[in-house]
Amino acid sequence: MTNKKQLSPTQREALLRTLKARFEQNTRRHKGLNWAEVQARLEAHPEKLQPLHEMESTGGEPDVVGQDEKTGEYIFYDCSPESPRGRRSVCYDREGQESRKEHKPESNAVDMAAAMGIEILTEEQYRELQKLGDFDTKTSSWLKTPADIRKLGGAIFGDFRYGHVFVYHNGAQSYYAARGFRGGLRV
Repeated sequence: MTNKKQLSPTQREALLRTLKARFEQNTRRHKGLNWAEVQARLEAHPEKLQPLHEMESTGGEPDVVGQDEKTGEYIFYDCSPESPRGRRSVCYDREGQESRKEHKPESNAVDMAAAMGIEILTEEQYRELQKLGDFDTKTSSWLKTPADIRKLGGAIFGDFRYGHVFVYHNGAQSYYAARGFRGGLRV
């Protein structure tokens, strides 16, 4: 999925233009923040551009959703209306993927996120994202699963239906065309 090379200058500029346009079009997601400071932070941490590029190229539409007051880091989440298209039809993790007897998907959410350099959203982060809009109204997204649930073979996912956020469970080996995962990145 990810090669650890840096983006070309053309890719870098295109990504920054895309991120800036999305930032300006969705100001409700990041009240009180300004793009010049976000861009300065991105330029000071060029190693974060590749994961953002991966988020973008797989359909995640990353955008700033906040800033950590202690560290100053900007927080990016996948803000695509539906679970990112390039990250669907995957089991939760490698163990779930390997446990399938037949019809194994090509990848899994945990390995894909690690290869991209991002973190799968937790249930708490997913609920915070849903306060910024209606996401996953037709799809669902795997969420970082607590170890005690995963130890028993399960994994959790979230979606938005009937005006509510739902978090539910499935076997980690399951996968569906309409289920992917959303990630986050701190810069």
